[in-house]
Amino acid sequence: MSKKVIRPSKLFNMKLHLPLCLLGLFASLPLFAENNPAANPNAIVRSDNMRFTVLTPEMIRIEWSAQSQFEDRASFVVINRNLPVPDYTTREEDGYLFIATNKLVLRYRIGTHPVSNDPCDPNLQIRMQVNGEEVVWYPGKKDPYNLKGATRTLDNAEGDVRSWLEDGLISRSGWAVIDEKQARRDGSLSLMFDGGDGVEWVAQRVDPQSIDRYFLGYGHDYKKALGDFTRIAGKIPMPPMYVFGYWYSKYQRYSEQDMRGIVNDIKANDIPLDVLVIDMDWHRNGKTGSADNTEWTGWSWNRTLFPDPAGFIEWLHAQNLKTTLNLHPADGVYPLEDNYSLLAADLNVTNNQTIPWNIEHKPFYESFFNRILRPHENIGVDFWWLDWQQWMLARNEPGLGNTFWLNHVFFSDKKRQRKGRSFIFHRWGGLGNHRYPIGFSGDTHATFASLAFQPYFTATASNVGYGYWSHDIGGHQQSGANDPELYLRWIQYGVFSPVLRTHATNASNIERRIWHYPNFPLMREAIALRYALIPYIYTFARYAYDTGISLCRPMYYDYPEQEEAYRYEGQYMFGNDMLVAPVTKSDKGTGAVAQTVWLPEGKWYEAATGTLLDGGTTVTRSFTREQIPYYYRAGAVIPLYPKLNHLKTRPDTLIVQLAPGGDSGECMLYEDEEDNDNYETNAYTFTKITQSQAGNVRTCTVHARQGAFAGMLQQRAYRFELLAANRPSSVEFTAGQQGTYRYDAEKKTLTVSLPLQPCSAALTVKITE
Repeated sequence: MSKKVIRPSKLFNMKLHLPLCLLGLFASLPLFAENNPAANPNAIVRSDNMRFTVLTPEMIRIEWSAQSQFEDRASFVVINRNLPVPDYTTREEDGYLFIATNKLVLRYRIGTHPVSNDPCDPNLQIRMQVNGEEVVWYPGKKDPYNLKGATRTLDNAEGDVRSWLEDGLISRSGWAVIDEKQARRDGSLSLMFDGGDGVEWVAQRVDPQSIDRYFLGYGHDYKKALGDFTRIAGKIPMPPMYVFGYWYSKYQRYSEQDMRGIVNDIKANDIPLDVLVIDMDWHRNGKTGSADNTEWTGWSWNRTLFPDPAGFIEWLHAQNLKTTLNLHPADGVYPLEDNYSLLAADLNVTNNQTIPWNIEHKPFYESFFNRILRPHENIGVDFWWLDWQQWMLARNEPGLGNTFWLNHVFFSDKKRQRKGRSFIFHRWGGLGNHRYPIGFSGDTHATFASLAFQPYFTATASNVGYGYWSHDIGGHQQSGANDPELYLRWIQYGVFSPVLRTHATNASNIERRIWHYPNFPLMREAIALRYALIPYIYTFARYAYDTGISLCRPMYYDYPEQEEAYRYEGQYMFGNDMLVAPVTKSDKGTGAVAQTVWLPEGKWYEAATGTLLDGGTTVTRSFTREQIPYYYRAGAVIPLYPKLNHLKTRPDTLIVQLAPGGDSGECMLYEDEEDNDNYETNAYTFTKITQSQAGNVRTCTVHARQGAFAGMLQQRAYRFELLAANRPSSVEFTAGQQGTYRYDAEKKTLTVSLPLQPCSAALTVKITE
């Protein structure tokens, strides 16, 4: 018997260097500036044809190769294995190898294949404790309690389609497995990256018959599991700020003049807007070159509908809007397309035939982007809406999934261009796709049943780190007349989803212009609420980047031992301090819906009614059509924007809502340059805002801003809104500061306003009841 104790040296005891105000918030997750797919040798244990890598106390990589050909390159899922080495021990005893951390004990029968047919005496097993009970895993063990993840698309979904979801990274069983060799639902595999220059390219595994799995034994510490996953699989990138604004979209044969009219109508109706989507009719018929477009694939502007594309996009940008073009690339590049001859010359095509789609071929990618896409980007197309609906597997690279690969190539190319922050608008391509946001969920049916599934679907996708879904708000396919109630409730849900984009298919019976609806004021009010929430949303986009915990997440992240957290699937946490339970059913003409909500322990402020409720129970509340069921955690500090028409300009006033019911609370307001990747290299700021209650005195403090970035505000005005507050006897300000206050007895809200203040200095307000 031999025993070896492995402890990390000081070299690998990495410390987190963040502004002081952040240490309490993010100290649990070290930040890694660069990814290294080769693990520290001290983390590796070899035994003949087996290789084990102890990545964290709860995570072990398990490899087997008959030729001992192990992979140290990045895979489609895992791109960083060079983590600080945890403490672990190894020993050999009675023909077994044991590897033990303070969380797991792995036992391997030396010299055997790790997958055996006897579950009672497996060749490989891992033991762990989950809530005081021993749990044993072995290869091939089924898990009926996996909490699921995502699916590629909701195309043609009607109602609850959770059976479509692939497994996630967390389970009530306490363990999950990433099997890099298991085919995904679309038949694709997690292949390797070649490690080359430029856009990293696909490579096959050196041993196609090998085994490569990651065991995650985190028990019910779901947040740590997801955080550690992003340490090995890469961070969840931040979308640019404008993505969180309102998108107008509809598949319809719009002309440039039509779209100018829509933008002008939106402005005339005082509707905020940041993105105008141009669907597939932007291009002419690729086969015939005609303006009568019956082809999905096309790369050249339809000059009949858009006579001056560059001028039109310049006009959109002057309206403070971003735009995207819809792409269906599967049919390749037809000879009548603009720049076909240049592409053909690059690829040595001399027969004047259609150039097949071959994005898995690097020379095709390089020439296609240079000759076909770059001219559109050069006149101002801001990002690409990629709509792949054809063959799932690449035709010229075994096991390569088209969805994943398109996302990787388009996202990586945009990042290399450094023209705006990187993102791609496409579908989910499997585990590892969290590195390439954002997704659109596809062509669902416009029914309350479809709407009711989306809160569960969106929050559950966080279990694989895919936190940025964009749904067709209102539904894509619709039978019969428009339903104003359904559309309103869908928009209200969209306010509390990652992306607010109204959309539908090309059908004359479907109307997506909200100003054409009788309840338009309520729809506009909901969109205005979305814009108010932007600083809160953007702060938790940064939180997702730093921690792996997405904006919309299931209740069981925070309450893993509460059965209600699993049962009430239609509600979710929206950031750390809001609970949302959107209305997803009709009131049948009564004007109000009875909604049952589970409120965890503590007190919760119901924003729609101004009521402070006790938690630790379920409540049934009535909500009219203008009301959205969302709740602030007791003591929450919620940063909001004043009324905005777009997100291109940063307002110099910040509204801070202070929820009652707690002794203290805080937020860490995050800001950066909003549309580039400089946030990855310390170009950002955090401003800590706190409230505390001592007796009848409440103290609100805005701490001095930490960090810096180009274009940051030097001064800011503040408006504190104390909710469910009593009339104050006095309001005191920091020496040298002046402010005003007013009390609304009907709403029980105290508003304290301060003029422009230096962001580099702290300010304090004391309110005595």
